Order: sequence, then structure tokens, then C-alpha cells
Amino acid sequence: MARRKEQMSDEKKNFIAGLIGMYDIKTAEDIHDALKDLMGETLEGMLKAEMSEHLGYDEYERSENGNSRNGTKTKKVISKHGEI
Repeated sequence: MARRKEQMSDEKKNFIAGLIGMYDIKTAEDIHDALKDLMGETLEGMLKAEMSEHLGYDEYERSENGNSRNGTKTKKVISKHGEI
């Protein structure tokens, strides 16, 4: 039995239209590049949030805690979308 496709909300449609405009998506390769960029930004945000949670204070915030941030390094993640 075939499943019915759920209707996409106007909010989602507008969000996708904004992404298409922002990334000037015209080809499948453009979609791939946009997904790669979005994945990278998402991962970076998650890692920063994880570090803030672990240390107990936000980035650029002073702390009396002896366990502190000591800089960042560029990291590469290999995903099905390529190297991020």
C-alpha cells in the first residue's frame, strides 16, 4: 500500500526557498555544496555547545574554574557529503 505524502508547511517552504536563494541553487551539485556547508556549521555549533556544557561557562566568558578553554584548531570531518 502506498503511503500518502505529507504536505509541507508554509514555514518550511519559505525556509527552503530562502536557502535556495541564499545559496543560488541551480544544480544537484549546488544542493550538495549547500548541504555540506550547513552540516559543517551545525557540527561546529554542536561542538561549541558541548564544550560550554562541559566547562560550565560560555565561550569568551571568564571563569574561576581551573579547567578552561585554550584555543581552537581546525578540524575535518569526513561524511557522506564529503570533507567538512
